[in-house]
Amino acid sequence: MEVEKILRQSMLYDFYGELLTEHQKRIYEDIVFQDMSYTEVGEMEGISRQGVYDLIKRCDKILEEYEEKLKLVEKFRNTKQKVAKIQKIAAGLKEANADSALVGRIEEMEQLSREILEEY
Repeated sequence: MEVEKILRQSMLYDFYGELLTEHQKRIYEDIVFQDMSYTEVGEMEGISRQGVYDLIKRCDKILEEYEEKLKLVEKFRNTKQKVAKIQKIAAGLKEANADSALVGRIEEMEQLSREILEEY
């Protein structure tokens, strides 16, 4: 699998995976994250290789449809970019100022920006 596709699947799964059934999640995780073959998973689950393939395609479609409607991954990426800009500006301000009170406030901003990303 292409690295970009795996990253996309991982991101979509992180945001929307809980909306899949337990059966879908188990098979999706085995194929995408455990790098098992369709045949291996099919044997474990008692379904055909084609059944596993179809389920993965269906899950990909479901996850993409959630993203089309909710745009959580897009919003996360935008937030991440904005936080990175804030952190860069804060670092520049910290370098340019020796005032300890101002440096303390800048460090608070940096901490808050890290917390914003951790909430995702």
